[in-house]
Amino acid sequence: MAFVASAAKRSSIVRGIKRPSTPYLLLLPGLAWLAFFFIYPLINLASTSTQTPTDTGEIGSYVQTFRFANYIDAISGARDQFARSIVYALIATLLALAISYPLAYAIAFKSGKWKNLLLVLVVAPFFTSFLLRTIAWKQILGNEGPIVTVLRWLHILSPQSGLTASAFAVVTGMTYNFLPFMTLPLYASLERIDPRTLEAAGDLYANAITTFRKVTFPLSLPGVVAGTLLTFIPAAGDYINATLLGNPKTKMIGNVIESRFFEIVDYPTAAALSFLLMAAILILVVVYVRRAGTDELV
Repeated sequence: MAFVASAAKRSSIVRGIKRPSTPYLLLLPGLAWLAFFFIYPLINLASTSTQTPTDTGEIGSYVQTFRFANYIDAISGARDQFARSIVYALIATLLALAISYPLAYAIAFKSGKWKNLLLVLVVAPFFTSFLLRTIAWKQILGNEGPIVTVLRWLHILSPQSGLTASAFAVVTGMTYNFLPFMTLPLYASLERIDPRTLEAAGDLYANAITTFRKVTFPLSLPGVVAGTLLTFIPAAGDYINATLLGNPKTKMIGNVIESRFFEIVDYPTAAALSFLLMAAILILVVVYVRRAGTDELV
C-alpha cells in the first residue's frame, strides 16, 4: 500500500509539473506561424521603408540608411489618395450598415424556416472570384445596363452621362463586395437577443421605435462594431474596385502602393505608405472601439 501511495504521489507530482507547460506547447505551432508569416514580414517591411537607392542606380536596388524622411516624402506625395481611401471606406461602411442591418434583422427574427437559405444567399457571392464580381458591376453600371437605362428614362441622367469610371461606381463596388462582412456579424449579434426581451419592452408599453432604440440596437452593438471594423479595414486598403470601376481621379492609397511596388519599383515609398496606412487604421479602430463603449466584438 505504501508503494502504491508513493507511486500515486510521484505521478501527481509529474502531472503537476507537466500540466502548466502543456498550453504553451499547444501554442507553439500558432506562434511559429505568426512569427514567420506576420512578424517577420512586418520587420522586413519596416526595414525596407527606411532604405535609399544604391549608388549604382540599378532599378530595385536599395541599401539600408535608416532614412525616416521616407515617411514624410511618401505621405506628401499621396496625401489626396490617402484621404480619398478613408472617405470612400467610410461611405462604403455606412452604406453597408444601412443595407445589412434590416437584412440581418429580417433573417434573425422574421425569416422562420427560410433562415438557413437566406444565410447561404448572403455568403453565396464568396463562391465567385472577387475580380469577377467587380467586373460584373462594370456591366451593371454600364451605359447599356439596367440602372443607367432606368435613370435616363426617368430623366435623372442625361443621355451623355454615365455611372462607370466614377467615384459612385467605386463606392458601389466596395459596398457590394464587403456587404457579407457586415451582415454576418450583425446577424450573429441579433440572433443572440432573447425575443422575450423584446416582448417585455412591449409589455411595458414601448412602441416598435422605442423598443429598437432602447433594446434591440444597444444589444446588437457588438455586431455593429464588429461589422463596421470588418468592412472598413479591408475597404480602406482596397485597390481592385478603384482600378476596375474608377478613373485616375478616384485612385486610392492601395493603387499607389501597388504601383510603387510593381510598376515604379520604389520599395521604400511603398513600404512607408503601407505602414502609414496600418497606423492610421489602427488609430481609427482604437478610437472607434473606445467611443463605441464595448470591447466585445463578437
